[in-house]
Amino acid sequence: MTEDRNLSREQLHILKEHGTERPGSSPLNHEKRSGDFMCAGCGNQLFASDTKYESGSGWPSFYEALPGAVETTTDTSHGMTRTEFHCAKCHGHLGHIFEDGPQPTGLRYCTNGAALDFIPAEKT
Repeated sequence: MTEDRNLSREQLHILKEHGTERPGSSPLNHEKRSGDFMCAGCGNQLFASDTKYESGSGWPSFYEALPGAVETTTDTSHGMTRTEFHCAKCHGHLGHIFEDGPQPTGLRYCTNGAALDFIPAEKT
């Protein structure tokens, strides 16, 4: 994790301690503008806005990460086996991947909004 970023207590809990924000609490759930979603911990570009969709889960959801942007591990906490994903650059926890997303991937990257920064596309 980059030490010079000013992260909130919630962001630190999510990124470093594998925490989760309350469903529906992120303003990024409703973000519809064109742009990029970045790791709040290090600024690594994770998702393009055209891969975001409304999953109804209460967390920002994407059907595809940018190539090389995330890595996965198996999470066996909470009495279940899930695929956790984290930032490939700083290894901050971002969320979990489920196989109930839309095509073309069929995946849902269920992401903690507090682990993300959104950078709107520049208008030309």
